[in-house]
Amino acid sequence: MKILVTGGAGFIGSALIRHIIGNTADSAVNLDKLTYAGNLESLAGVADSGRYVFEQVDICDRAGLERVFGQHQPDVVMHLAAESHVDRSIDGPAAFIQTNIVGTYTLLEAARAYWQAMDGQRKAAFRFHHISTDEVFGDLEGTGSLFTEASAYSPSSPYSASKASSDHLVRAWQRTYGLPILITNCSNNYGPYHFPEKLIPLMILNALEGKPLPVYGQGKQVRDWLYVEDHARALYKVISEGKIGETYNIGGHNEKQNMDVVRTLCELLEVLAPNKPAGVARYSDLITHVKDRPGHDLRYAIDARKIQQELGWEPQETFESGIRKTVEWYLNNLEWCRRVQDGSYRRERLGTQG
Repeated sequence: MKILVTGGAGFIGSALIRHIIGNTADSAVNLDKLTYAGNLESLAGVADSGRYVFEQVDICDRAGLERVFGQHQPDVVMHLAAESHVDRSIDGPAAFIQTNIVGTYTLLEAARAYWQAMDGQRKAAFRFHHISTDEVFGDLEGTGSLFTEASAYSPSSPYSASKASSDHLVRAWQRTYGLPILITNCSNNYGPYHFPEKLIPLMILNALEGKPLPVYGQGKQVRDWLYVEDHARALYKVISEGKIGETYNIGGHNEKQNMDVVRTLCELLEVLAPNKPAGVARYSDLITHVKDRPGHDLRYAIDARKIQQELGWEPQETFESGIRKTVEWYLNNLEWCRRVQDGSYRRERLGTQG
């Protein structure tokens, strides 16, 4: 297959492309606008592959999308391009509406025109896979239940509302136009190459620098943590074996309170990075409670039995194994982190493009 991956320079998208190039015989076309969260350095290990190509295109650019479809003739679209940081959506929701809703609409229309012009076996095999989030389902606070594929949508933030909107658009394009779609909703991802503003990398890097470890409220928010490479395997499994029109929830079976995640990181750093910054007795001393963000959901939890029972996927990493691998990766890749933190990964990229 030739797979068009939108948002392929992002955290999950780059993991997916590394999986495709490293573990299959398929080709990947990476379509990415290269916003702040897009980092081609995350794909350095596959950049020289003859089965990989990069296209800098905004999913809101219909003409650019049509050129990419016409030139590369993909068999599958895997749509990950999205604005994804909740705090940023609260501060500036417009970009989330534009990329996640208008961009998804534009991509759907370009894909539909491309698919309708196909014929025979290639048209029958075409897939449009939309990658979404468990945040569209809202808050499970006060319940012992899990999100299933039939859970009602109840988004709380501009980010999750925009992703819910995109999910609905994708389903409508199947119902109205017959576009062969698949949707997956995943829990919180973590692992290598995660942008440093996210919880786990932020805590690791702040701790190493002796900076405060800011925890919202009392840190009792519960998330289901999914190792990003497990997620990449699941996404490929869905595109290879999933049933058209179906939704599959992807979770790591690892419900943890944010405070417990931060404490675990501190304990691992005590072992893996014992030479602490000056004035720091224990990494856990850096934990600081800050005012909770507006509309913060208390609990997310995924029921991933459907993808396990129907497609045979389950996570390979436990939280304990995955979080240790993650900490070790950041300790071994501090230069990558520094270049993201100081913005040099973007300045050099812009410079090379004139």
